[in-house]
Amino acid sequence: MAKIRELTEAEFDAEVLKAPEPVLVDFGAEWCGPCKKLAPIVEELATEMTGRLRVYAVDVGVQPGIAQRYGVLSLPTVLFFRNGELRDRIVGLTSKDKLIKTIEKIK
Repeated sequence: MAKIRELTEAEFDAEVLKAPEPVLVDFGAEWCGPCKKLAPIVEELATEMTGRLRVYAVDVGVQPGIAQRYGVLSLPTVLFFRNGELRDRIVGLTSKDKLIKTIEKIK
């Protein structure tokens, strides 16, 4: 499984908004139980979609500015970007199928 890279505020725009492919950003926190359950699902997707999807994580405890910028109020929250725009979001623990359907919708 792929290890998901954690983004900082300094690299967010370059890695997410300027990415040529769709981007999934998993917002979570070390203390969040549902986030820990979602992490392996997101890692699986990152492995399966290498080259077709960029996948990153943001720890809201470490990078609260990014969460504030995108109105992330509940954890976990997954944001989907395409061509520098926020295209969709899923709030709360979700299934791999729902993540895949959302990715397909934004392509």
